[in-house]
Amino acid sequence: MNPLGLLPPDLGPRTFALVAGVERYEISRHWNLRGPARDALRFARWLTGPGGVPPAHVRLLLSALDDPEALDWSGSAGLAALRGTHRPATEANVKSVLFEELPSCEGDLLLVFWAGHGYTEPRRGELMLPSADARPGQIRHLNLDSALRWWRTNLVKHELFRYQAALVDACRVDAPRDARWNFGTSDYGGGATVPGRRQFRLYASREGEAAKNDAERGAGRFTEELLAELAERTVREAVSGLSDTARSIHHTFLGLRERGEGWQLPQFVVDRDWDASSFLDFPADGVPGPAPPRADRLDQSAWDGLGELFEDRDLPRCAYEAYLWAFRAAGCAAPARGGLPGDTLLEVAQDLDERHGGPGGMPLAVPFVRFLGEQGAAGDERWAARVRDWVRATRERLGLPALPPPPPPPRKTVLHVRLETPPGGEDGFRARMWLRRETTEHIWESEGAPVRLEAVRDALIRQLALVGKALGADAEAGRLSGAVERIEFHVPYELLALDFDQWPVPRGPGGRTRPLGALYQVVVRCPQEREDTGAEWRGKWRWLWSQGGRHPDAVRVVADADADDGLGMELGAGPAPACVLAHTRAGARTSAVVEAVLEGGVPVALWHRGPASGSGSGSGSASASVSGPASPPAGADRTRSPRAGSGRGAEPGVVGFAYAGPGGSAGDLLDLLVPPGEDGQPPDPGALDVLALPARVRAVRRAAAVAGAGAPGGDRRQPLGGDRLVLLWDDPDDTLTLRSLA
Repeated sequence: MNPLGLLPPDLGPRTFALVAGVERYEISRHWNLRGPARDALRFARWLTGPGGVPPAHVRLLLSALDDPEALDWSGSAGLAALRGTHRPATEANVKSVLFEELPSCEGDLLLVFWAGHGYTEPRRGELMLPSADARPGQIRHLNLDSALRWWRTNLVKHELFRYQAALVDACRVDAPRDARWNFGTSDYGGGATVPGRRQFRLYASREGEAAKNDAERGAGRFTEELLAELAERTVREAVSGLSDTARSIHHTFLGLRERGEGWQLPQFVVDRDWDASSFLDFPADGVPGPAPPRADRLDQSAWDGLGELFEDRDLPRCAYEAYLWAFRAAGCAAPARGGLPGDTLLEVAQDLDERHGGPGGMPLAVPFVRFLGEQGAAGDERWAARVRDWVRATRERLGLPALPPPPPPPRKTVLHVRLETPPGGEDGFRARMWLRRETTEHIWESEGAPVRLEAVRDALIRQLALVGKALGADAEAGRLSGAVERIEFHVPYELLALDFDQWPVPRGPGGRTRPLGALYQVVVRCPQEREDTGAEWRGKWRWLWSQGGRHPDAVRVVADADADDGLGMELGAGPAPACVLAHTRAGARTSAVVEAVLEGGVPVALWHRGPASGSGSGSGSASASVSGPASPPAGADRTRSPRAGSGRGAEPGVVGFAYAGPGGSAGDLLDLLVPPGEDGQPPDPGALDVLALPARVRAVRRAAAVAGAGAPGGDRRQPLGGDRLVLLWDDPDDTLTLRSLA
């Protein structure tokens, strides 16, 4: 910046500042974050302490998660004076400070410090800083670029505020493209540009990058480094040395990136001329270096080829993995917000082509397409070959560097068990088992008369032992083969709540047994009930994978009051939700929720099974096998509502859905699956990784088994109900069309 001697000697008293820290947002508690309010206070403490700025010149806007009075106001007399003058960080207060109060002041230096969320407008790349009163219908915000343009015009007196600096600890990621998030447009206009005004902007990250926030310490990483550099300097010394401060912070973060501890790189913009040049890229001799790295763009030939390749192709299951790998392969950071940016392959490729890339100049769409060719062909070798030809031709034509191969798909071994009710109504079931690895192998089938569930359980245990021996033989022969991770039970509706996960499995010496669900991921499936809602079922599953398993709308929590006759149609109205958690207390309500899940095409659901669902080793009839030998306590609800459209009413003895005794409520499902929010807030359903649910449920069941093994009398039924979880997991991509066992 200007040499120290050219700055006014009394710059401190001639400085005015807007200092804002936004932690709490009206739009959703998912937006809340801890740290920006403390960062704003610490900056104000430096400003009114060593900085030498009168507190009356500082406009402090705070929207903290805690009561502002509980924050630390010590450190300087000036900060204590601000304790009674701070205001909420609403859009109205921000605009009042920037466009009415401060322009009427007599000053030489304007300082803007902002800590909170930040998004870039997709077309012009302008930085939008949401205010505390942001709402879904209108995300109120400060358009920082437009505001700074306004401050360079003659709407501010010519001789005033010749020096202006903005220090921003916020992300600079693309604004959400979901239609629900309406940022609108904010252009504050302005007059004629006044020559000689200098503006300096120091951002916590480059465009497309997220800024790291340390919630435990309540501090932004960028602010930590900034305040360490400012230390005991006066505002005049700090402003004159901003370029050195920025370069030092930049090098610190560059070291973090090289060590794999962070991706963000602060960017320092001097008199921004819209070419993204950064003072930080200048070496010490002042000679300009290269502009910030940006991926090259695809040419017209590449786009013509993609148009043909992607025509009439749905998003494959691996599309989100391919999207993330494109950033890793190019050596740059993926967007902080999860999920795909579009609903088609071309939309995703276009998003990638518009983004900043890594240092090698690789268009991000190229590794994305290569990944699809390796894992998204779904057995279409001809299409995979065309993809490989496109990647090779594009690299040669654009002179692109070599690409590493995508990681191989994870190896999974799943054992499937299918049970059918005999068409003649005999006791028992017809059963079949198959093993799904790289190929599908039929391994067991009941023969002759229907068999009891005891026989199915014994056959399953034998098959697990045989698979274990085969794995040992493969290992000795140097072949790689995965152990069984999951067991999926394909069953009629009436058996969905059977406690397969509690089937005892021999483990170790002395006749010891462990619950099946503590050793393996155990899920139930009901694909035969999906015939009428196949489109919804597959659509929800594809949408869930396109979001990477997490989305604020992916999980729907359903309580008793929600379980009405229209719930199924409501669940099936759109791609979300893809998972339902039944927080029901009445047994008939749980049954109604499960029926609605199947009607709405929801592929994943979780509920608590009633304690009276037996061991699954009864006579083999539907009723005895589900209810088992135990009886619910007097007064327990044993009713079951009739199936909608099935013509079947309550079936005697089937109590898997019906009993919800004391402590059996599903109200604690989220407590079991998701860590609690900050400050003891209830767990957030949007934080649940639905695709990881089978593994998470197994961990909960295992914890319940461990606790039960140490309980008096070996009672496995723990208060948290971890041993009574039923996980419906209907993967439409892994469903075989098999002949009936009848």
